[in-house]
Amino acid sequence: MIYLQLFISYLKIGFFGFGGGYAMLSLIQNEVVVQNQWLTNAEFTDIVAVSQMTPGPIAINSATYVGYEVAGFWGAVVATFAVCLPALTLMILLTKFYLKLRKNRYMQTTIGAMHPVIIGMILAAALMLIFPDSTDAASFIDGWSWLLFFGTLVACYKKVNPILLIALSGVMGIVIYYLPSLLCI
Repeated sequence: MIYLQLFISYLKIGFFGFGGGYAMLSLIQNEVVVQNQWLTNAEFTDIVAVSQMTPGPIAINSATYVGYEVAGFWGAVVATFAVCLPALTLMILLTKFYLKLRKNRYMQTTIGAMHPVIIGMILAAALMLIFPDSTDAASFIDGWSWLLFFGTLVACYKKVNPILLIALSGVMGIVIYYLPSLLCI
């Protein structure tokens, strides 16, 4: 039963997750935290962080992680397969017609109309992470997070090397969040 629930949930995410992983986050959160209550909002934010750090698309990484947490190895296989199935099917079916349709004005208009929707879905995912609506956890964004965000934003504007920014942000996160808990033990 749990495998079927995982399959259906991630199949829905795969079918309706236009715009890539970040746009899918609100759909994934709705299925995993709100609808099925497999994870808490705090656990979901951890999944987002881990999915961003590991190679590969966020949707696939999160499907694998959630599937494993919910139903072990086979749960990970089922969820990952389900989230990939719609894109794989559409890719196989549409590849034959792509060269004929790519310059079609109706196709271009349709794809152009999706851009605002994708931006809205990414914004919804960001707002969901900042202001969670679940009752089990407050936002994981605190004053230090905002300080790190704005410091990184300024550094990006100044064209600091992105790898250096990631490393410095990681070090600052350890210093701010991990070391104080270590010292209290």
